[in-house]
Amino acid sequence: MTASNQIEHRITSGDLIAALAARAPRVGGNDGGWPGLTIYRFTEPMDPQWEEIQSLSLGIVAQGRKAVTVEGKRYVYDPFNYLVLSSNLHFQAEILEASARLPFLSFVLQIDPALVRKVSTDMLERRAASFPPVRDAEPDKCVVSALDQDLMGTVVRFLQALSVGPDRRVLAPLYMQEMVYRVLKREQFSRMLHIAAQQAAGNPVAAALTYIRAHLGEPMTVTDMAEQVSLSPSAFSHLFREVTGRSPYQFVKEIRLDRARELLVDGRLAVTEVSRAVGYCSVSHFIKEFRGRFGTTPKAYADAQALGEEMRAIRSDAS
Repeated sequence: MTASNQIEHRITSGDLIAALAARAPRVGGNDGGWPGLTIYRFTEPMDPQWEEIQSLSLGIVAQGRKAVTVEGKRYVYDPFNYLVLSSNLHFQAEILEASARLPFLSFVLQIDPALVRKVSTDMLERRAASFPPVRDAEPDKCVVSALDQDLMGTVVRFLQALSVGPDRRVLAPLYMQEMVYRVLKREQFSRMLHIAAQQAAGNPVAAALTYIRAHLGEPMTVTDMAEQVSLSPSAFSHLFREVTGRSPYQFVKEIRLDRARELLVDGRLAVTEVSRAVGYCSVSHFIKEFRGRFGTTPKAYADAQALGEEMRAIRSDAS
């Protein structure tokens, strides 16, 4: 058993309770210290209260029991189940089980639909995975599924990472992705993609990201992207930077270079072909920007990857 597996097996429901209790000193909702994260503590059952969420959300109970009523349907979840809620919902929440000795502890984490798309794309091993078509029948807007050890372990690591500066910056985003991955691996895959698709339909930045990935090999300006979502270039650039933390130009450059690295690792295209495939008209400009991002030329990177594969094959044959 590897060290990481040993750590995973040591994580218990008690770790999740401790992690949430430390971040929820007050009764009611507590700021979880991460965008879209709210941690709840209640010391007695609570009558149904109207609540509202704006984004696709994941809810997990560490201790106690809760019921959510959405459009007349009642969903109960507890430490053995988690909840996925659609975006823009007005619903009733009721705390069923809580006491001073064993307070109700839970969290709700809002999830960017673009992250769902990114993880699902990686899982499907293609860059342009599309959302499933929207069905005529309206799907359930709330789904309850069994909470397994893998997802609970990821949640605990995510919460623990929020307390340390470098961990928060480096590890917490990775654990966010892993949480989405764990949910998508289970029966929630098509459900979560569908919910994310509906939310993305009204999100200009998410729509722009879809456009960028679908047209990566073509010339692309900020004006082109802005026109796709019916915004002026200045308004689009401001909104895009606000959501992603980067300018549209910087984001497109990073996506192109990351895709170029994948193609070089694949080894089927020459450097000039990779350059064209990711939208660079000038090979010299591509080489310069690749070196600036990865610290080496595309050819040197591809050669190093090929050499590594040869060495692994030799070691495998020898063993």
